[in-house]
Amino acid sequence: MTEDGDIRSELEQAARELGAFLLESAPVPVVFAESCTAGLVAASLASVPGISRFLCGSAVTYRSATKEQWLGISAGLLEQFSAESMIVAESMALNVLERTPEAQWAAAVTGHLGPNAPDERDGIIFMAIARRIDLECRLVVARQLTLSAKHRVERQCEAARIVLNATLEAIGKAILPLDELAEIAAGRSENQV
Repeated sequence: MTEDGDIRSELEQAARELGAFLLESAPVPVVFAESCTAGLVAASLASVPGISRFLCGSAVTYRSATKEQWLGISAGLLEQFSAESMIVAESMALNVLERTPEAQWAAAVTGHLGPNAPDERDGIIFMAIARRIDLECRLVVARQLTLSAKHRVERQCEAARIVLNATLEAIGKAILPLDELAEIAAGRSENQV
């Protein structure tokens, strides 16, 4: 199988795992804010039958102006730090959750996937996850990651898989007993071998 096929099958597996988890173990509504993945996170999760009960949607905010208009990210923040930064990913997650009252969890991703990215930022993504606790939206995960894939489409798939897996992990840690979480992790390891 090609690298592209491996990455796509890993993405599909991550979507199935998060979908099954939401449907069977953790019935909590989620929403996404996607820049560099251009909706691939939500589209992948939407392939799971029945997930409409828990997938609120995704704000695909590919351009800075759309981040401003749809998510309320300030122009000053975007100008100071760039649209591909940790603070913008954090703001995307918090703001999409605040704008989606039925959601309890939100994940956001932004980054440089190439080809014309600055060398020091090429293949780097910023991901953040927020959750609603007693009507307050709180950031629970913020990560900067360097993707291993070399081409743009494969990088989009890899980034989407990372977001899906991190969402599963964050929700799982928050609501499941440790022994159940260990079983899920063990199952994921077996599937990736």
